[in-house]
Amino acid sequence: MAVEFKVTDGEQGEWAVLRVSGEMDLVTSPVLRQRVHEAVADGRRSLVLDLSGVVFCDSSGVGVLIATRRLMRSCRGRLRLILPPDGRAGGPTEGAHVNRVMAALGVRRLFDVHPDVMSAVAPEPEDEADALSA
Repeated sequence: MAVEFKVTDGEQGEWAVLRVSGEMDLVTSPVLRQRVHEAVADGRRSLVLDLSGVVFCDSSGVGVLIATRRLMRSCRGRLRLILPPDGRAGGPTEGAHVNRVMAALGVRRLFDVHPDVMSAVAPEPEDEADALSA
């Protein structure tokens, strides 16, 4: 049985937060790509992709993540990811698949990964230093 794919928009301060759930595959990945482009077109340069609700991700989903990283870098923006729990502490979870795919493709290290939205939108030390010098 297929899991419904959804992308919901939110904001946390200066950060646009896209919460993604369901299966990221060849059919659904273009929806996420479009939502990312809409956020950037709206002037958002700080983006969190909350993938904690994603239960499956194929190479097309990973391709969208890599393209998003490239887009955010090209506009001097910031991208942070929240990945599903990998299940190490409490046994396997459905989201462990996403972590395995990203690790197998060697791309997880390319992303700034955070455990939850609050830590993803928290100022980094260099962000605070920039704010003080402004």
